[in-house]
Amino acid sequence: MNVEHLRSIIRDIPDFPKPGIVFKDITPVLKNPAAFRFVIERLAKHFRPLKPTAIVSMEARGFLFGMALAYELGCGFVPVRKKGKLPYKTRSLAYTLEYGTDVLEVHADALDQKDVVVVVDDVLATGGTARAVVDLVTQCGARTAGLGFLMELSFLHPRDKLQGMEILSLITY
Repeated sequence: MNVEHLRSIIRDIPDFPKPGIVFKDITPVLKNPAAFRFVIERLAKHFRPLKPTAIVSMEARGFLFGMALAYELGCGFVPVRKKGKLPYKTRSLAYTLEYGTDVLEVHADALDQKDVVVVVDDVLATGGTARAVVDLVTQCGARTAGLGFLMELSFLHPRDKLQGMEILSLITY
């Protein structure tokens, strides 16, 4: 397995969820044990030296990679969800989307100043959600050591919102 083979497994779905969008379908990666293992091992190799205490991922596809990486690194997993989805006291952060705003939440006791975090998601698109998660981690008192993604849509310039951050994207489009 290598990055080019991984790229060939990701399926393009034209005009989904609306006309003009080419959706990158990662389900073939999840179905392929060698491909999924390759993704987790590459992320682990890159982020292990940072000694994270927690992997933070946003719903829903980020959970798939984040939990496996947390297991591989022997650290905790912290889910970030949309408003109203977590059952305990939360910290929340409103952020701007392309066409409006949204709110992300994390349990109030999930992170603190002792935590070193790696944020993991399937795709880095505009960088807005990743930036919001980093800001939420900071609000909790923790430090974001890096961000990891299966793929990055570089033509959307997501790194502009994440300047100075350690970022690993296995595939760049």
